[in-house]
Amino acid sequence: MADMDLMEPAEIQARTQPPHILVVGCEKGGSGKSTTSMHLTVALLRLGFRVGTVDLDARQWTLTRYLSNRAATIQREGNRLPMPRHFFLAHSDHNDRETAREQDRQRLDAILDQLRASVDYIVIDCAGTDSNLSRLAHAQADTLVTPVNDSFIDLDVVAHVDGRTGEVTKPSVYAEMVWDARKQRAKRDGGSIDWVVMRNRLSNLDARNKREMETVLEKLAKRIGFRIAPGFSERVIFRELFLQGLTMLDIFDQAQRPGAPKPRMSHIAARQEVRALVNALQLPERVPRTG
Repeated sequence: MADMDLMEPAEIQARTQPPHILVVGCEKGGSGKSTTSMHLTVALLRLGFRVGTVDLDARQWTLTRYLSNRAATIQREGNRLPMPRHFFLAHSDHNDRETAREQDRQRLDAILDQLRASVDYIVIDCAGTDSNLSRLAHAQADTLVTPVNDSFIDLDVVAHVDGRTGEVTKPSVYAEMVWDARKQRAKRDGGSIDWVVMRNRLSNLDARNKREMETVLEKLAKRIGFRIAPGFSERVIFRELFLQGLTMLDIFDQAQRPGAPKPRMSHIAARQEVRALVNALQLPERVPRTG
């Protein structure tokens, strides 16, 4: 064991500071949770951090399949792509509800305990439905990222809005769940959850709907207590990369391989969107673990 007296302050911080937990959650399918989780994971890996990932979406396993495709690309092409330490967890199927809830808690805690000893960041990808596992994960978050498609159809995941006046009538069921998670987190360890709503599938046109969405979200942010971050535009390339397990942060390295296609302007723009999201999250400084 290293002598703590001989270590630099940054080294001591790296050994003692717990990993920052990012939970990507939204009670609506098709909002881009797994794409967001994967890109945040690879962004942190490429910054030199050790990252653990947890997939809680037992119906889709999208993040797990994404990482499996990435592993296949590494094996097939001999690429040196960074990989996280990954776990997937389905909810307990025990007949007794209280026993099932306790098993969910114990299994998630066991995974997080393993990751806490070895990583700098943990990214948890939740299912698009309300579940006990999702609630447990939300209460563990340091940063909660909620992708919301940039339309009033999807805005009800955050709050109910009067269609005539544009005024907020009441928080959504999901927003109330986040509020409960914040109370649980504060009660458990005095910590807080930084809630970030990510505007996904942004239109490139300054349409009236886009401006109205921005106005309503700003009102919601003040009333409900979240920050707003720019998300990803509707780009086919995000979906195309899934089959190879790649992200927008990988393809520029891939382009150096003989015979590989060169990145287009759309790739450059999409990569910038990923970087803008990471910057907007304002994650706390971490010293990458070594050894």
